[in-house]
Amino acid sequence: MTLIKLRKYLITGLLVWVPLGITILVIKLLVDLLDKTLLLLPQALRPETLIGFDIPGLGIILTTLFVLISGFIITNFTGKRLILWGEEYVDRIPLVRSIYSALKQVTETVLTSDKNSFRQVVLIEYPRKDIWTIGFQTSDSPEEFNQLTGNKLLTVFVPTTPNPTSGYVLMVPEQEVKKLDMDVEDALKMVMSLGVVTPNNRHSLLKGNSL
Repeated sequence: MTLIKLRKYLITGLLVWVPLGITILVIKLLVDLLDKTLLLLPQALRPETLIGFDIPGLGIILTTLFVLISGFIITNFTGKRLILWGEEYVDRIPLVRSIYSALKQVTETVLTSDKNSFRQVVLIEYPRKDIWTIGFQTSDSPEEFNQLTGNKLLTVFVPTTPNPTSGYVLMVPEQEVKKLDMDVEDALKMVMSLGVVTPNNRHSLLKGNSL
């Protein structure tokens, strides 16, 4: 058995087990984190008190039920009134108002199906001409910006790598934005993998074609 074959087998094994191991680790961290929500329950209602032992994942079930019930309550007239009253109260607190408002708008943009943010992958010249980078069109820019610049602008989010949750918001003339026929998921994988995993080679890596 040659060193080349050993290297191929080693890399192929790593390609299988490293993502699987990290996925299991992330899921375990999420389960452990959500299980801590059980600490909000009175001591007498916690699983270790009622049945004598903990149930892993019970926090996820209870959190999901809580969110579903909250959503059901909020969708009726009384729930909407309570939310409006609460937001009016929050709006009176300077620092809290800014944080809550920004987070609410981002959450609505990401979760609401009729929004077009993060659903169009684009190429723009950034940080200088002839240097291209992947971005995500989030929306059209405000009309005031278009009038001031004399261009129809698009708001583009340029993520950093390997952490796509941070980045830059750019206002780019529409004619300078090249829209790609690429899924957002594929683009995010490319960013997070430092450009190694692309739509064309993500399956070939496991097959060993790149070795």
